[in-house]
Amino acid sequence: MPRVRVLRPYNPPTEPFLDIVYSDAHLLVLDKPSGLLTVPGRDPAHKDSLAIRAQTEYPDALIVHRLDMDTSGLVVMARGPQVHRQLSALFQNRQVEKSYLARVWGEPDGDEGEVNLPLICDWPNRPKQIVDFEHGKPSLTRWRKLDSDGVSTLMQLIPVTGRSHQLRVHMQAIGHPILGDPFYAQGDALAAATRLLLHAQELGFEHPVLQRPMHFLCNPGAEFTVSA
Repeated sequence: MPRVRVLRPYNPPTEPFLDIVYSDAHLLVLDKPSGLLTVPGRDPAHKDSLAIRAQTEYPDALIVHRLDMDTSGLVVMARGPQVHRQLSALFQNRQVEKSYLARVWGEPDGDEGEVNLPLICDWPNRPKQIVDFEHGKPSLTRWRKLDSDGVSTLMQLIPVTGRSHQLRVHMQAIGHPILGDPFYAQGDALAAATRLLLHAQELGFEHPVLQRPMHFLCNPGAEFTVSA
């Protein structure tokens, strides 16, 4: 029999209600806090989301891509269907530069590397994902070590593909789960942080209307700092 999923209480942060990094007549760039859904869930109790909050101020705002509820950082929204199509094409064609900061358990060998492991939904335990060499979709993450205190390591993660939970599963698969990850970390790695320490820090793309390069940097909170 399928295992029953246990849903966590949904108590999204309300301060700030909406953190706008950039806005113009064509698009928005927002800083999503950890604990807030990008789009509304099916349950009415999960209606509060980044999309709903943005649409209270910008009724024409449309979600282009998503971050996991537990992940913080940069999210782009289009203003109107035409720009939505253009931005969606940039993401689909991998014409958007993205990088994340993560604090992981332990210290990987070497200064940089990549994880090339195919992923698929762990259906009885959805939304969890698993490595599956037979049925999984190709998934590639590049990583670079930034700093370490011997217990945990601050890393830059670059997703070449964009699978659900990709960074989280890839870090777990190489033995370095992201601190505070409620799905993939256990024991000390889970207890080491009160939230998932994964943050979408950088986004770069060509503005679909103004046709000029755009680059956004959004640093996370102090909890990502590696102690000396």
